[in-house]
Amino acid sequence: MTIRSKRSKRRTLATKSSSLLGRLLDPIDDLAQTIYSVLIVLTFTLAYQFIVVRGETSDQLTAQAIDDLRVAMIGAALAWGLIDGVMYILLEVLQRGERLRLLDRVQNAEDDETALAVIAAEFDYILEPIASEDKRRIVHRATLEQLRESKPQPLGLKQADFAGAIGSVLIAVVVIIPSLVPLFVLRDNYLFALRASNLVSFIVLFWAGYRWGKYTGANPWRLGLLLMGVGALMVGIAIPLGG
Repeated sequence: MTIRSKRSKRRTLATKSSSLLGRLLDPIDDLAQTIYSVLIVLTFTLAYQFIVVRGETSDQLTAQAIDDLRVAMIGAALAWGLIDGVMYILLEVLQRGERLRLLDRVQNAEDDETALAVIAAEFDYILEPIASEDKRRIVHRATLEQLRESKPQPLGLKQADFAGAIGSVLIAVVVIIPSLVPLFVLRDNYLFALRASNLVSFIVLFWAGYRWGKYTGANPWRLGLLLMGVGALMVGIAIPLGG
């Protein structure tokens, strides 16, 4: 899968793809960021419960130990958000490079048939499942006419790139807040707080899957449960491997 197919096509799914709001409302980015952040939290809380808490009572857990866990969870989510934000900026620049390459190949093609072949190679992976060959040819021709009149856009950084990066950081931190609440509220029973945090994290995973199912038209309950199960499996693999 190319960078183009991974991100650039879905920019149109956002309400305002060039804004911070658009980044926050992009269903695919939102879902992926939610899953990654919650899995990071689960890796921390489940590993902590398995390694540190196992065999102990809740009275033996200190407030400082839970405070350290909270700081680690927030730091890990923030670090992931920053990494994803930087990658977002890089991918946006690379996508503009791909579009510039496409424009250059189309405008410098020897003839229309060659240009149409370039366009077909670029877009038919989307069009083939939903359009006949004749209809695709119409789309190719319309795209060619549009690209013939287009001018190259600069590849430099744009304000929207940084807005999208900030959106990554905000999503990464905001989605772990529900999992952090039990660790702040249930201060009298830290073991119960850990278990409640884990439960909340799996509920958030279910909510993400349910929301994705509603968006795609799939069975939301089935997709929510599936995402919970996959999340548990991934965390179960990550903890023994030191993740």
